[in-house]
Amino acid sequence: MSDILKIIKGRRSIRKFNIKKVEKDKIRNILTAGRWAPSGLNNQPWRFVLIESQKYKDKIAQLTEYGGIIKKAPIAILVFLDKNSSYDRDKDIMAIGACVQNMLLEAHSLGLGSCWLGEILKA
Repeated sequence: MSDILKIIKGRRSIRKFNIKKVEKDKIRNILTAGRWAPSGLNNQPWRFVLIESQKYKDKIAQLTEYGGIIKKAPIAILVFLDKNSSYDRDKDIMAIGACVQNMLLEAHSLGLGSCWLGEILKA
C-alpha cells in the first residue's frame, strides 16, 4: 500500500482534542496543502481564516450546533468561498472540498487530529 493510501485510510474525524498548542510550521504545512488543491482555471477560490483565540472560537461556536468541537480545538481554520474569485460556483465548491481534504490529510500526516465541520453557519 502506498504512503498516501495509508494516510487516506488512517485519517479519522477527531472531536476531542489535546489542549497542546499547534506549532506554526505545522499550521503553515496544512494551509500549503490546501492551497495546492486543484481548482478550475487555477482560480483558487478559497480564503482561510485561522482562529486561535478562545474568545473568537467561542463566538464562532455559537453559530453552529457543533460548537463544542470548535471551543475545544486548539485552532480553527475557516475556509470560505471568495465570490470575487469564483468563475463557476459548483466547480469552486468542489475545489474547496478538495482544498479541505488536502488539509485534513496533511494534518493527519503530521500527527494532528482534525474534523471537517461542513454545516452552514446560522449567521
